[in-house]
Formats: sequence, structure tokens, C-alpha cells
Amino acid sequence: MNKPVIYALDFDGVLCDSAVETAITGWKAALQLWPDMSPAFPEQRLIDEFRRVRPIIETGFEAILVMRLLYEGGSSDYIFEHFAEFRPALIEKSGQSIDGLKQLFGEIRDAWIHDNLPEWLTYNPLFPGITEKLRNLENQGHWFIVTTKQERFVSHILTANHIFIPGDRIFGLDRNKIKEDILIDLVNYFPDASMHFIEDRLIALLNVQKNPQLKNVKLLLATWGYNTEQDRDDAGRRGIELLPIENFII
Repeated sequence: MNKPVIYALDFDGVLCDSAVETAITGWKAALQLWPDMSPAFPEQRLIDEFRRVRPIIETGFEAILVMRLLYEGGSSDYIFEHFAEFRPALIEKSGQSIDGLKQLFGEIRDAWIHDNLPEWLTYNPLFPGITEKLRNLENQGHWFIVTTKQERFVSHILTANHIFIPGDRIFGLDRNKIKEDILIDLVNYFPDASMHFIEDRLIALLNVQKNPQLKNVKLLLATWGYNTEQDRDDAGRRGIELLPIENFII
């Protein structure tokens, strides 16, 4: 008898194509920290450059730093290669702690949602076909969101798409827990199920892969998300399954 499957799904880059909204929110937040920046809305060129850099971003607040680097003239290729080196100095120059940057990023989003929710939602579309796939998934068994996004933003987007998931099945930034620890909790809660973790960032999957408590979790890289050809090649060599969107929840 086959085990029931529990799906743990990342949000940005797996369910939601939030790159443009993240870029704009990052820009708006950066305006609060660096008064020399203008205009109020980033040029399309910078948004396009941000999308190319998006695979290196782990948590939304880092968009503030990337948009500052793009404003200063950094190329997407250079930022992609050297962001880890720039990150500590940029945080210091911002005059904020990491927690302060996370709070600012969330407040900018909250203000945008308050002022113009329909506009904010248009910049947070679900990937093509995802709505139907999630509705089908509801009939197949349990599924959870495991993300570094703040939970209220996940709820806004899913509800707008008429997908209703209880709040206790969304594990976001608010929990102050890394994804591996959330997965361990889920594995322990469903000991007789098969856990499938679908993520678009290779490093997140590798962190799970090296955790002995998660050795039985099936790891899948969402090839339509924010990853590169090199990521996909590396995933295949490391025994991580590549998942095209047409095979997601069939």
C-alpha cells in the first residue's frame, strides 16, 4: 500500500511569480534609507535586471540591497556573482539591522496593500496553471506552504485566487524557524506519510539533503522558478529530481 503524500511547497518561485513586486517593494524601501535615490518607481530596466538577480535572494528584504546596488550601476551579472561579499557592508550602510530591514520591507508591502490592494496583487500572479493544480491538490491530501515570505502576504495572494488554506498550514518568516526545522516538525507529525519538498532554490534543497533527520524527504527542484541552468545541472548531479511545471501536481 502506497504511503499518503504530504506536500511542502515553497511559495515565491514555485507558486507565485513575485519577482516584479519584490523589486518594486525593495526599491520603495531603499528610498527610505538612501535619500539620493529617485524616482518613486524603478525603471523597467532595473526591474528586468532584478529578475536576473532574483535567484540569489533568500529573504525578501535582500531586494532592498539588490535594488541599491542596481541603482549604483552594478550589473546583474556582477551582483549575481558578488552579492554575498557586498551584503554585510550594505546592511551596515543602510543603518539598519537585518531585523530592521525585514520590518521595513514588510511595512512597505503593508502600506502598498492598504493603499492599492488590486495593484499589489497584479504584481503577484500565480504561475500559469498553479491555481488549478492547487485545487486538485486539495483533493489529494495535505499540503503546506514553507516559505521565507511573511505569512499575511501569502494569505492575501492565495485568497485573491480563491485558494483557501488554514493559517496553521502556512509556515513563513513569522515563525523564526529555518525550513529544515519546519520540515522536521512535519515529518514527525506525519510519520506514516511520504514528504515531498518542492523548492526553486537549490541551496535550500541541499540544506535539507545534508540533514540526516530529513533523509527520507523527496526533494524536487521547480525548474520554472528562480534558478539557473547551472542550478538545474547541479541538482541533477546531486540526486535531486528536476520538476517541470507540467508535472507539478498531476
